[in-house]
Amino acid sequence: MFRKLQLGALVAVLVIATGCATITQEQLDAVQAIAESAQSSADEAQRDAAEAQQAASGAQSTANQALSAANAAQACCDATNEKVDRMFEATTAK
Repeated sequence: MFRKLQLGALVAVLVIATGCATITQEQLDAVQAIAESAQSSADEAQRDAAEAQQAASGAQSTANQALSAANAAQACCDATNEKVDRMFEATTAK
């Protein structure tokens, strides 16, 4: 339905621009080819956007995993530092 409206609008513009009262089949075919090309471009852009969204989701997942690993490493480091501090305090208290 929307494509027919687009095609109709293009035909109307073509009629006004050419000043003709009649439209040839050749003109209609040209307008339809333009509309189909535009639709093809829009479809391709939609596919590209979907691929980009998938890539972004994958990157976000990887970043979340890296953050989790970094947090675990920091927790381990903190625990090790606490152990070393306790050992040092125990040694100096004697």
